[in-house]
Amino acid sequence: MWSKIVKCLEGYPERLKVARVLVENGLSVRNGKIYLNEIEIPPVRIARAAKVDRRTVNETLNAIRTNRELRPIFEELRSAGHSLKEIAKHLDLGVVEITPVDARIPGILAGSALLLAKAGLSIRQAIVDDPELSPEPKLTLIAEKKIPGELIPEFLKINGVAKVSVY
Repeated sequence: MWSKIVKCLEGYPERLKVARVLVENGLSVRNGKIYLNEIEIPPVRIARAAKVDRRTVNETLNAIRTNRELRPIFEELRSAGHSLKEIAKHLDLGVVEITPVDARIPGILAGSALLLAKAGLSIRQAIVDDPELSPEPKLTLIAEKKIPGELIPEFLKINGVAKVSVY
């Protein structure tokens, strides 16, 4: 998806900044307006986040509206919802953050989920960064209880796992 967006906005680095803010935040573009699900977001807020002026945001919205490839992507974007990662410690949940060697290696999520299941831990949430959008994609699993430190070497045995953090 990101490579298609880059191709369509080639030659417009400022517009690409706006597109990145939209995609990273799950903001859609419909009828020339920006939405977080059903909540309209003023272009000036996007301009501040992207560190561009409001005109650049409006030009980007127009480019999206008039481009046959971009319009369906941005019209259907939705926020993935809340993340428990930042509040996990306050809820007595466990977090494991896994950095892959290459995020395209199959089985990292499955192997990690199986390892937690074997340890008797239920997964409350799984967050996977898109390797096209994130320079260092991670798999974050939030479990119902603290994750025992002795599982770290087991996570590292999963094919494709480079680094593991448990907190």
